[in-house]
Amino acid sequence: MIYRRRRSYGGTPSGFYRFENTRSRSGMTGYGEGDFVRLRDEYGNVWNGMADPQGDNIVRYRFRDATGKSITGISDSFGIVLRDEKGNTWRGFVD
Repeated sequence: MIYRRRRSYGGTPSGFYRFENTRSRSGMTGYGEGDFVRLRDEYGNVWNGMADPQGDNIVRYRFRDATGKSITGISDSFGIVLRDEKGNTWRGFVD
């Protein structure tokens, strides 16, 4: 019998990401597979990032676009909160 090792992504949620800006109700959507996540905002900018599991149901997110801007955030069992360098906040979840 030949056994194949299953690939594990360490508990990072994979799927479709949806975020909504708390002020303007504009959104960001994208997908994630393992620790890689790609988002597109309402202006068409693409944000590439990674999800880094920190422990008990906590994941830290870091995103960067082509111009060098960054968005960071954290998730727990209730959802994901992202914030950019200007103080804009997005709340979201993974389907």
